[in-house]
Amino acid sequence: MGIRAAVNGVEEFDGLRPLLFTVAYQLLGSAADAEDVVQDSYLRWRETDRARVENPRAYLTTIVTRQALNHLRTVRRRREEYVGSWLPEPIRTDDDAGRDVLLAESVSMAMLLVLETLGPTERAVFVLSEVFGHSLVEIAAMVGKSDATVRQIAHRARAHVRERRKRFEPDAETSRAVIERFLIATQTGDMQTLMDVLAPDVVQISDGGGKVTVAGKPVAGAERVASYLVRLARNGVAGMLVEFGTFNARPAVLLRTAEGLLDTVQLIETSGDRITGLYAIRNPDKLQTAEQIRVLDR
Repeated sequence: MGIRAAVNGVEEFDGLRPLLFTVAYQLLGSAADAEDVVQDSYLRWRETDRARVENPRAYLTTIVTRQALNHLRTVRRRREEYVGSWLPEPIRTDDDAGRDVLLAESVSMAMLLVLETLGPTERAVFVLSEVFGHSLVEIAAMVGKSDATVRQIAHRARAHVRERRKRFEPDAETSRAVIERFLIATQTGDMQTLMDVLAPDVVQISDGGGKVTVAGKPVAGAERVASYLVRLARNGVAGMLVEFGTFNARPAVLLRTAEGLLDTVQLIETSGDRITGLYAIRNPDKLQTAEQIRVLDR
């Protein structure tokens, strides 16, 4: 075989790495945990007799799914004990990440929060079916359940997600214009413009992990969110450097200290010409690798 089976299959694995990371991230909501799962899966792949593997993509997806499910079951209690609001770890994506609308929707902060409300197996079945297009028969083998059980799980999970998440295809130019108005209004304390760009049911969620100061609970409603943001701009954000970025295939605002250190990633969800969700991640543990661009695939 060629050069020790192409260096223990590393080239074949690396070709699928973006896909495997995307699967793991959608199941775990953590880039760091997803990377650990992908690395563990590579170690298993390296010891596999690949002559017996007919479909490496399906085989590796199965390994990653099972590893991620095992990991998810162990971290759920830690998340229940988390100080303040827990948000998924943000990932920086390139400017083209939104072209695949289904993929972009699946890694949005709002969708990841909906997925958090599913049980581990429900989450895996929904993601593998709705995002990655695996048949329910294939998924049954991946998660170790009967076909009939997986059909029931899939039906339940789809209904659960539909109740909590409306599909919407954001317009990039409109989103950028809305966000620019939002930033100017926040910095100048223009309450009327803020009220104009915030949806009536907008929610601001902040994650500090008990390590930095943030709002302890979600802030809901346009008036309350607008007042909160204006106070924050006056008291805490003044002097911060502001820049745009793309995180989780959505527009985001980055706040840096005067020294250039990343302080906050604020992901912004829009619907038409209104902002529907604001997700501020300040927990320094979740910002350590936040600026590394992640390549996603399905």
